[in-house]
Amino acid sequence: MSVPDAETREPEENTPVRPRVGHIQFLNCVPLYWGLARTGNLLDLDLTKDTPEKLSDQLVGGSLDIGPITCVEYLRHADELLVLPDIAVGSDGPVMSCVIVSKLPLSELDGRRVALGSTSRTSVRLARLLLEEREGVRPEYFSCPPDLDAMLAEADAAVLIGDPALRAYLGQAAAQGLAVHDLGAMWKEWTGLPFVFAVWAARRDFAERRPALTAAVHRAFLQSRDLSLVEAREVAEQAARWEAFDAGVLERYFSEALDFSLGERQLAGMTEFARRVAHDSGFAPDVRVRLLEPKAELEPASVVV
Repeated sequence: MSVPDAETREPEENTPVRPRVGHIQFLNCVPLYWGLARTGNLLDLDLTKDTPEKLSDQLVGGSLDIGPITCVEYLRHADELLVLPDIAVGSDGPVMSCVIVSKLPLSELDGRRVALGSTSRTSVRLARLLLEEREGVRPEYFSCPPDLDAMLAEADAAVLIGDPALRAYLGQAAAQGLAVHDLGAMWKEWTGLPFVFAVWAARRDFAERRPALTAAVHRAFLQSRDLSLVEAREVAEQAARWEAFDAGVLERYFSEALDFSLGERQLAGMTEFARRVAHDSGFAPDVRVRLLEPKAELEPASVVV
């Protein structure tokens, strides 16, 4: 990707400014970014790494131009954002890295304390929905940092996402005699639909001002994802050098558990989730998911991916 014509954010600047793009610092997003270095596109992005919650706030607040945003936060700000088609973080069954870890059967959590990890509003809202509407319990919730031992020192169950959840799923919980309930599997069993935890979106004002650049960033991410999934074993082997998971586990996680697509079934899952939680989540039950349209690619520009 070569950045199109110079963009300036201050009137006195005349040098090109790279698009400000967010990157979730969990393992689940490694396949969306690994290929950027391989294709040479990484240097064309001003990349910010952070948690899903903080990146969502930065995109909504305008300090990012394009980036991941949790499903709940997107639905709250759908009029300000355009979703990049065919790219998301979700699952069509067990996801491995969004879980409820519990000392008790879920059906016995009524009135019990449940600790909610503080790094993703969507997973927390999904967990509450599943507990309240599927399991029929009304726990007492509180929010805290995602440390399993600290959470369960004060609660009977904990909601975890990302790398802490993956550690719990892969053995930490079982070693402590705890049960692990996969949120992706629970949602799929309940609704028959995939679940979308986060989408990639562009600020509407940025996409309208720089349509060719927005389209180029979108293509760069699709190309990175596709390359990473073809070479999933190599991605997993490289990631395993620095993480507390072996390469085989990571390859299965990247290739089988995670769903990086955003098609009709995934959009149906988002619609169903919105319908079920809209009453207390700050958006209408019929909120429309607005996709970036292909017309952006018609703008003349020297974009090569």
